[in-house]
Amino acid sequence: MSNDTSIYDFTVKQLDGTPESLAAFRGKVLLIVNTASNCGFTPQYKGLEEIYQKYHEQGFEVLGFPCNQFGAQEPGTADEIGAFCEKNYGVTFPLFEKIDVNGDHAAPLYQYLKNAAPGLLGSEGIKWNFTKFLVNKDGAVVDRFAPQTKPEALAADIEKLLGK
Repeated sequence: MSNDTSIYDFTVKQLDGTPESLAAFRGKVLLIVNTASNCGFTPQYKGLEEIYQKYHEQGFEVLGFPCNQFGAQEPGTADEIGAFCEKNYGVTFPLFEKIDVNGDHAAPLYQYLKNAAPGLLGSEGIKWNFTKFLVNKDGAVVDRFAPQTKPEALAADIEKLLGK
């Protein structure tokens, strides 16, 4: 990846398998999260949906990427994942196809995110589900948040990027 690569250069697959260019989100503040349905942090879906509802009209998007790499906590099919999120947490923000975030088969988007915003002590690996990456309106990754960071705790950061 060259230094002029941006978040908008990536195409991902929606939960139903339809390709979507992240260029469709140009000019918006993004929170990109690797998710799982059977994790101790799964209740964060509620918080993610709440901040999505609060800021969506102002140009904010949450992008959820299910991942089964941590304790096999996302074993479901795309249909099962979508139904679970909608039924249990009323999720309306975009969910994408299940991906790997670490290892040889890590999705190119996540390779980029990890390089742009390393974790503690410069480590790039994603440690667990619900690691969050905040992206500004220009497509630059501005911060990385640990799984323990609750979505509502990001309100001030989101508002700053939205120009509030």
